[in-house]
Amino acid sequence: MRIVPLAFESFGVRSMATFIETNDVKILIDPGVSLAPLRYGLAPHFLEWQRLEELWEIIRQYTQTAEILVVTHYHYDHHNPECPELYKNKTVFIKHPTENINISQRGRAAFFLENIKGAPKKLEIADSKDFKFGNTLIKFSKAVCHGTNPRLGYVTEVSIKSNNEKFLYTSDVEGPTLEEQINFILEENPDIMFVDGPMTYMLGYRFSFKSLETANKNLVKAITKTKVHTLVLEHHFLRELDYKIRIKPVYDTAKKRNVKVVTAAEFCGRSNELLEALRKELYAKYGEKEVKVKKRVLVEE
Repeated sequence: MRIVPLAFESFGVRSMATFIETNDVKILIDPGVSLAPLRYGLAPHFLEWQRLEELWEIIRQYTQTAEILVVTHYHYDHHNPECPELYKNKTVFIKHPTENINISQRGRAAFFLENIKGAPKKLEIADSKDFKFGNTLIKFSKAVCHGTNPRLGYVTEVSIKSNNEKFLYTSDVEGPTLEEQINFILEENPDIMFVDGPMTYMLGYRFSFKSLETANKNLVKAITKTKVHTLVLEHHFLRELDYKIRIKPVYDTAKKRNVKVVTAAEFCGRSNELLEALRKELYAKYGEKEVKVKKRVLVEE
């Protein structure tokens, strides 16, 4: 199985776009990328916009190769409703657009489906379903909360098994903190996991210390109760610079069990570039430059 991270926070944008190639099929999960509209009271720096354009072009290139596109939920860092051509002649698996969904995502789902109407070769609601392509099995969780409660809606986690290797992608569970989120991980027993991690940059107001404690316990459980050898922690978790100190028990446990805990950039052998977390420093070092704001690539999580 070949796993290619395409765009992540450690690359300098908000995204979890991931390409997976097995002997049977090529899959792209969550072909979207975005930037935080405000961080530290600052709009995205022009270097962030440059990086977004670079990575969006890479995502577009990989969608041409992919046979299957997956949309785990309808936030704009996970899908782009204004590029229906990406979905032409593809098999598209989507989170249910009307069930287990909040008002915002329901509206976005309707807009997305209207825009891509007639483009996919096949369109399937994925929640709680399995799909087989040769020796490759794609399994979706039931809809689980985007985070610790339903306020931001729901997502589907994804498991991909090919031969004797299994990859698991949590989407936006912000932890995991809830029983149904960690249960899917334990049941699937993956070798490699891409987990979006606790939302510690909002610790104390949008993400509680109790939730962080639970996330740490669940991540330790994932390390000790599955066969995972590589845990990629990303997305919400890498929106602050001191992310490592937040989950010391996880790193300690992983070290004892010889499990790698890395970012997506490190998984690829690259240096981390946490541009959003460094936004103040970017303005101080490089100053400002006018950019054309593209509304739908700004997200309000």
